[in-house]
Amino acid sequence: MNLELHRVRLPLASMTLELDLVIRSRVTALFGPSGSGKTSLLDLIAGLREPASAFIRLDGHTLADTATRFSVPSRSRRIGYVPQDLALFPHLPVRRNVLFGERGKQVGDPIFSLSHVADVLEIGPLLDRGIGRLSGGEKQRVSLARALMSRPGLLLLDEPLAGLDESLKEKTVGLLRRVHAEFSVPMIYVSHGAEEVAALCEEVVVLERGRVLRQGPPDEIFETSTLPTLRLKGSGPGSRPEPPAGSRRSAVT
Repeated sequence: MNLELHRVRLPLASMTLELDLVIRSRVTALFGPSGSGKTSLLDLIAGLREPASAFIRLDGHTLADTATRFSVPSRSRRIGYVPQDLALFPHLPVRRNVLFGERGKQVGDPIFSLSHVADVLEIGPLLDRGIGRLSGGEKQRVSLARALMSRPGLLLLDEPLAGLDESLKEKTVGLLRRVHAEFSVPMIYVSHGAEEVAALCEEVVVLERGRVLRQGPPDEIFETSTLPTLRLKGSGPGSRPEPPAGSRRSAVT
């Protein structure tokens, strides 16, 4: 994957997201405290926010260029997005929620068929259930299945482990590894959790108040000598990441 984000400037309520960034790793984490701009950056990549300025290109295809007033609509960007609130339709059964991710009459790789996606994510027995009858972990898998049904060239995951207990977090990390291996879709993964980032991601981009503070592989970013609680290398008590904010989704998270 090659994702270029140049001349990005996005005013937010309490700060401005300003960065130049190139992401080439297959599984990349956006890491940092609440309010650092992680979710806003995902929204920008997905085409859900209109920046003051930006040039965004994914694998050679320009998605946005404010200099020429060009912007590919969100639904045409081939980007699967699993938001923190999951955005499932409560009035539709699981099957119709998942199939909502299909984009037109798609013909091609059967790896993205409903049966295969449901098998990989272990949601086959859930397809005829209502959303209200699902656990939090099951809802996460349904939202991820819907994103995969769009045959994405990139998956954006906004804190997929938020609100899960430790056993479910471990299971979900394993599931995300399987999804990456099975579907070969690059992922950008937002998290407050250093341990899960180190376990899942090839590269970490540390954001702080809308700026890129650091970028590199996990072993260059985190102090592994402080296991089981990782911290940023060179960080003092005042610069340690804040704890997770639960399932709350802020406009600038």
